Amino acid sequence: MQDDSAYHYRTIARALRMVETEGGRAMQLEDLAARLSMSPAHFQRVFSRWVGVSPKRYQQYLTLDLARQLLAERFTLLDTAAEAGLSGTGRLHDLFLAWEAMSPGEYARGGEGLTIRYGWFPTPFGEALAMGTDRGLCGLGFVDECGRDAAMSDLCGRWPRATFVEDRAAVAPWVEAAFAGKGEARLHMIGAPFQIKVWEALLAIPSGQVTTYSELARAIGHPTAVRAVGTAVGRNPVSWLIPCHRALRKTGGLGGYHWGLPVKRAMLAWEAARAEAKSA
Repeated sequence: MQDDSAYHYRTIARALRMVETEGGRAMQLEDLAARLSMSPAHFQRVFSRWVGVSPKRYQQYLTLDLARQLLAERFTLLDTAAEAGLSGTGRLHDLFLAWEAMSPGEYARGGEGLTIRYGWFPTPFGEALAMGTDRGLCGLGFVDECGRDAAMSDLCGRWPRATFVEDRAAVAPWVEAAFAGKGEARLHMIGAPFQIKVWEALLAIPSGQVTTYSELARAIGHPTAVRAVGTAVGRNPVSWLIPCHRALRKTGGLGGYHWGLPVKRAMLAWEAARAEAKSA
């Protein structure tokens, strides 16, 4: 990203966190702009360019009934998505996502022999911890709700025998692809076979749409395994790119989210707003 782009990226990430912190209470454009040391007109232009809609419209998507609205208006059947070629290595967030899964034997060894590099990055949803092997991103978690120590412990604990090396530059290109839409985001998924099937099904959900845990269970051929599917969704190590935030309860409730419900709500609002802007 160029200097101006990087500055605006960080600025809008701060703005999104400010809006989320208000818990659904509308913030005036002038107040938001003043907090960010920008004129209202300039802030409106920059925000709209990055998010795809105006600050006012984005705030409307953060209402508590957003999930129910999405289920009512944008629920997608996973088999329909699969027929459209959206499963597995498909298009996600307007970039090509290449991914491969670790073999069951490799997974059982707890990452033994793997070198995993990591770094800390600003994102539209708060600070993120990104981890990757030579084959791609294997971990992406969000820090604001749990803190750096908890996020690091969480992701490292999934592959207890791996070697972890702080090397921000090694994973930066994949993170930039994930959030700035530049380049290719490669993934190296490390999980049990059942988890991998659930994560593949999550990839079939287009941006701006949602599904339910029971629908995910049906899509992978285990319609009675709703609880196990929910656990697998929660164990997704690469949040955002493997979109576990798009899985909701049948009632329309948000359900849980491993990195905090404010993050999930912000992700759904971001995607719904951008989907509306594209269809307008």
